[in-house]
Amino acid sequence: MDFAEHCDRLEAEIERFAALLEVAEPDTNVPTCPEWSVSELARHLGSIHRWAEFLVRYESERRVPLASLGLDDSIPTDSAWILSGGADLLSTLRSANPEAPMWSWGQDQHVRYWPRRQLHETAIHRCDLEIALGLRPELDPAVAADAIDEFLANLAPSAAFSPSVRYLRGNGEALVFRATDVDRAWTAVLSPDSFAIRPGSDNAQASLLGTASRLALLLYRRVGLGDSGVITSGSDDLVAFWLEHSGLQ
Repeated sequence: MDFAEHCDRLEAEIERFAALLEVAEPDTNVPTCPEWSVSELARHLGSIHRWAEFLVRYESERRVPLASLGLDDSIPTDSAWILSGGADLLSTLRSANPEAPMWSWGQDQHVRYWPRRQLHETAIHRCDLEIALGLRPELDPAVAADAIDEFLANLAPSAAFSPSVRYLRGNGEALVFRATDVDRAWTAVLSPDSFAIRPGSDNAQASLLGTASRLALLLYRRVGLGDSGVITSGSDDLVAFWLEHSGLQ
């Protein structure tokens, strides 16, 4: 996907989240974010949209704390609030230069990082909301494959706030993730001091195979391995080790 498609797909996910929010009870627990209610999930997403918009608008060279934006916690976190923040974010993104350098917490330090990151932030939280409503979430295959790609690219930098990622080390063990419906594969190779992600399916000690949607939801911990529909082969211990230490916090 390119910059424009990330923006277009983000717009669709914002609208889907807002539509689901219309029929959700604010106090309903969100099982995949167990400390949050639906209202708190919506406040998080709407706040992140506003934070990202601020960062991109000023092409910030450093991280700006969300708290410094002074968002009013008394504002109702309804669908209109989600759509308003989303519209501002999309307007700023679409008028920005994708190649402009700026801060991000991920690997890519350019404006183009942000529509991609916000697309997957919004899509995964839309799935959270669907789970809270008793629905079975699914991602578009192209979006899901891009979410896997972005997740793996940003996994190493996420150690700054997900300390368990630092334990993803080994002695050359390799684990393949294969999306069966879009013919994409990624190989994670553990080394003594870190890990590397390579495109394709190199020789590996273990593999996870499934649709891009189910793989993405597993990697983002929105489904467990047992009910993910993902098929594993090879070393169960290596699969368990990866899943134990690669979750984002």
